[in-house]
Amino acid sequence: MKRLHYSIAIDAPKKRVWETMLNQDTYRKWTDVFAPGSHYEGDWNKGSKILFLAPNDEGQMEGMVSRIRENREYEFISIEHLGMLQDGKEDTSSAWAGALENYAFNLKSGKTEVSVDVDTEEEYLEMFGDMWPKALQKLKKLAEKKA
Repeated sequence: MKRLHYSIAIDAPKKRVWETMLNQDTYRKWTDVFAPGSHYEGDWNKGSKILFLAPNDEGQMEGMVSRIRENREYEFISIEHLGMLQDGKEDTSSAWAGALENYAFNLKSGKTEVSVDVDTEEEYLEMFGDMWPKALQKLKKLAEKKA
């Protein structure tokens, strides 16, 4: 696994950025970059199981099976991926098991800096290198628009 790092400065308070990132309605908008119809089932509480889903070409839901490893409101959230959901079945033996996705929210020069560290397989480096900056730009636009 490789760890990727991205960050973006958003001209909005940490609370608004946090809520824009995690609220189901706005989550669907900024994560649409990764897969149309992206959404989650579950909640963001520490220790909670959460599914990150999107419809496949046949319209069936598939995605990541995860748990919230850490949640410090408006400061930091850590997601541990446990495996994949495919054909209605959870597979925790996948290469994604143990991969982390961490988000830090810091105030810098009056703006909220969102830092993202995400573990990924070598084969996805180029794809995520393209998608993550686009997703963060959408998040920025959504959070700044809510002013």
